[in-house]
Amino acid sequence: MKITILQGAFLPVPAIQGGAIEKAWEALGQAFAVAGHNVTHISKRHSEFPDSEYIGAVHHLRVRGFKSVQNPYLLKLKEFLYVLKVRSILPPADILVTHTFWAPLLLPQKKYGKIFVHVGRYPKGQLKFYTKASRFQVPTSAIARAVENEVPNRSDDICILPYPFSWKIDCNSEYSKRPKTILYLGRIHAEKGILALVNAFKNIPLADRKGWKLLIRGPWRAEQGGGGENYLSKINNAIQDCGSQIEIQEPTFSSVELKNELEKARLFVYPSLAEKGETFGLAVLEAMSCGCVPLVSSLECFQDLIVENENGYIFDHRSKDLVRSLSLTLLKSMQGTNQNMVFSSRCLKKAKEFELDRLALQYIGDFTNLLSKKDS
Repeated sequence: MKITILQGAFLPVPAIQGGAIEKAWEALGQAFAVAGHNVTHISKRHSEFPDSEYIGAVHHLRVRGFKSVQNPYLLKLKEFLYVLKVRSILPPADILVTHTFWAPLLLPQKKYGKIFVHVGRYPKGQLKFYTKASRFQVPTSAIARAVENEVPNRSDDICILPYPFSWKIDCNSEYSKRPKTILYLGRIHAEKGILALVNAFKNIPLADRKGWKLLIRGPWRAEQGGGGENYLSKINNAIQDCGSQIEIQEPTFSSVELKNELEKARLFVYPSLAEKGETFGLAVLEAMSCGCVPLVSSLECFQDLIVENENGYIFDHRSKDLVRSLSLTLLKSMQGTNQNMVFSSRCLKKAKEFELDRLALQYIGDFTNLLSKKDS
């Protein structure tokens, strides 16, 4: 079948500037092509890539996009202009996958294929206008419930298909021999709870955190989705008296480098506070696929991955004393050496459910089902 993947206006593909959605669909596009399908992948233009090229068997087309902005109205205007430009290069297809706001409104289904809307964020009222959409695909059961609440008459058009991770599970490092490293990989932004994490680690008595290191790595610049210089300064001020026990590093978007980091860490902490910002937790899944034991907030989206006291730890991010709640859970995870070895094995087993080849077949199966249905 002919499949077009239309990404947003603000991040390039390959995902050299990050983006969970971009990473996931980049990997899926390649898997679809390997399975024999004709795949076109459209994304934001970037100086490192030509406007048209083949990567593997996937045809990549790129058009001028924009830098992300915080003003939501300006953001939507920029994406509107981007989708208008995309229309001139969109090929005819059987399936059009997109997570852009405007494509389901502006693009005719008969010309560009059945519209497979990837709902990668909590919806904000727009879905009831997506009458052309054939499918609302969501990564977690939490988002499925949010979509059904918004378009209750279209529950049959909702499907849960999670993100895959792009590498093979081949973790050989013995958990007990890993350095005592607590790792955070992700955007350095207030909604991710980074400052609370730093203070929670500092609240643990020195004797209990002896030999442990907290490593924080990710994009902090505002144009990359980070909290900007002011937020980074707050974190740097908070860690001044911690010596080498807390370290902040510049981001990497290399899958090889990320995997190496994860295989060297014992714990992966993702203390997100974003009630309507987190939809899946690809970073957490990637950590689990490397045998890293996760500690996450009690956001609903993580429940598809982690069961407390079975394969990870969960703290109450809604607690009145957030730092204390996180600190107590962090200490528990640091002291659970024997338990963590069991958790690590369970994480590897759980992660296998999200391997690329397995999930790509499920996506292709759903595309096939959509094409077998007559247009209403």
